Amino acid sequence: MVFSPDLSATVEGRGEGAALLRFNLAGDDFDAALDAAGAMPLPPYIASKRAADAQDRTDYQTIWAARAGAVAAPTASLHFDDALLAAVRARGVDLTHVTLHVGAGTFLPVKVDDVSQHRMHAEWGEVTADAAARIAATRASGGRVIPVGTTALRLIESAAARGAIAPFRGQTDIFIRPGHVFRVVDGLMTNFHLPKSTLMMLVSALMGVDRMRRVYAHAVAREYRFFSYGDASLLLPDADGARG
Repeated sequence: MVFSPDLSATVEGRGEGAALLRFNLAGDDFDAALDAAGAMPLPPYIASKRAADAQDRTDYQTIWAARAGAVAAPTASLHFDDALLAAVRARGVDLTHVTLHVGAGTFLPVKVDDVSQHRMHAEWGEVTADAAARIAATRASGGRVIPVGTTALRLIESAAARGAIAPFRGQTDIFIRPGHVFRVVDGLMTNFHLPKSTLMMLVSALMGVDRMRRVYAHAVAREYRFFSYGDASLLLPDADGARG
C-alpha cells in the first residue's frame, strides 16, 4: 500500500474489520510522513458529508491534548478553552487529567439483540498515581467526581474495578450499560450521542433509561446539535442514586 512518495506499508494480517500493517518508516520519521499524508480522522457521520480541512486540525483537538495515540477526540472536551478553564478553577473546582487512546471501534454500532453479547474494543489508557490520589481525595472530602466525556468516565471506572480508584495503565474494554454499579463517578459532562450506541447505553446507565428518553426528547424538540461538534449536557443523577 502506498500512501505518499515517502510512506508505504505491507499488509501482514487481517482481522474482523481491521488489518495489520508494517510500514517502511518508524519513530519520528513515521510520525512526520503520516502527518503529511494523512487527514484528521473525523467521525464517519462527518467524513461522509465532507472531507477534513485545515480548520479541523484546530476544531477537532482539545486544549489539553498531550500524547499521540487516539484516533478520535474526546469530544466533550472540545467545549473547553482557556477562559472557561480559568472560570472553573476560580469557582474552586479541582481538575486532573487521565489519558485514553480512543480507538476506531468507538464509532461501531451495537449489532446484537442481546447487548450482553456485545464485545467492546480494547483501548489503552492511564490514570497516574497523582490523578488517582486527587480523585480519591475529592471523594473523601465529600466532593463530586464529574468526568468530561465518556472516555474519561470509562477509564476512571476501569481504574476502580476493585472498588476504589487506583493507578491504572493498560488496556480496557469496559462496557457500561444499564445495571452497572458506578464506583467513583458522580456525574458526567458529555455530548448528545448516536442512537443504538454503547455511549447511549452508558448515559442511560448513569441517569436511567426513562430519564434519558425525556432528555433526548427535549433536545430534539429544541433542535439541539448532536454528536461530535454538537452541544453538551451535564448529567447529574439524583443524590439518592435514583436513576429513573
